[in-house]
Amino acid sequence: MSKQVTTVSEEGFSATNEIGEFETTIDAEGEEAPDTLESLLAAYASCYVPALRVGGQQRDAGDLGRIEIESTGELNDDDKLESVHFDIRVEGDVDDETGQKVIDRAFELCKVHDALKSDLHADTDFQGDAF
Repeated sequence: MSKQVTTVSEEGFSATNEIGEFETTIDAEGEEAPDTLESLLAAYASCYVPALRVGGQQRDAGDLGRIEIESTGELNDDDKLESVHFDIRVEGDVDDETGQKVIDRAFELCKVHDALKSDLHADTDFQGDAF
């Protein structure tokens, strides 16, 4: 199984992404759409939500109800992502100890978290004069 996204940029620093039947725009400068790092934070938190729900079920926290994650990405001097912090709020009545178990399990389940490993690097092919 594989996943495929087609990304097209006609000019400038904005790109349109065709993801299955969906289309989204990402603007590296963040002027006309979310920038690349904001999009990464959104994908990370969006993946973490179902991981939290499953983690809650598996760690006897019950139904977490409404989940809200405020994601903060700290940038270094080169404007590259240095760290990520999730401020997680859930509707369910979950004590701190159980909450930590849910968080730990969610990190084990989250596919975006797993993909953010240092040894993951895109293999590439390049073709000039293609259009």
